[in-house]
Amino acid sequence: MKKSVAVLGLGKYGRSLSENLYRLGADVLAVDNNEELINEFTGSCTSAVYANLNNEDEVAALGLKNMDIVVCSMGRSLAASIMCVAVAKEQGVPLVVAKASSDRMASILKKVGADKILDPEGEGGGRSARILLSSSFKDYFEIDENMYMIEMHPKKEWIGKNLIELQLRKSFNINVIAVREEGHRWHFVDPQKPFLPDSMLLIGVEKKDINKL
Repeated sequence: MKKSVAVLGLGKYGRSLSENLYRLGADVLAVDNNEELINEFTGSCTSAVYANLNNEDEVAALGLKNMDIVVCSMGRSLAASIMCVAVAKEQGVPLVVAKASSDRMASILKKVGADKILDPEGEGGGRSARILLSSSFKDYFEIDENMYMIEMHPKKEWIGKNLIELQLRKSFNINVIAVREEGHRWHFVDPQKPFLPDSMLLIGVEKKDINKL
């Protein structure tokens, strides 16, 4: 099912995130207080809207309650970030994500309700886009331009089945490198042991096959 994502703040990171989300098939609402930038960004998202993100009424009028995810990417503006996180949570957005430029800012945004903090120095817009759009991906690492490592929960249809039954290498061209159950350490996979709902998988996959997951 296509996800709807609002990206509030179109700095370098916000633009990259919006473009990657849109390219991956999400409905993207891009918002910024730079009207010229908004005009230029039309075509790189589903809709681009000019709004003062420091103004509670203008943020509330964006209709964030209709979004699956709201990303507050104004990493250098604590006041705007707090405002947008608070409004999004009040409107019942399921996942509110905030970009933070420091540990202190991250701590404050968590206290006002941010569900997840983005670290733009540690992850690019493309990586964030895949994590946000996937219901399974927990984390995502680019080894080089062709190979990725993914932390993910088993897909629903994998639960209760083992590697022998699933034949994931044949079906998805992936290698399950390790597995971890909640409260336990990573360990090599027993091919005869079924995956549990709380299992976390570490998977190696080539770039051309990642969308299969």
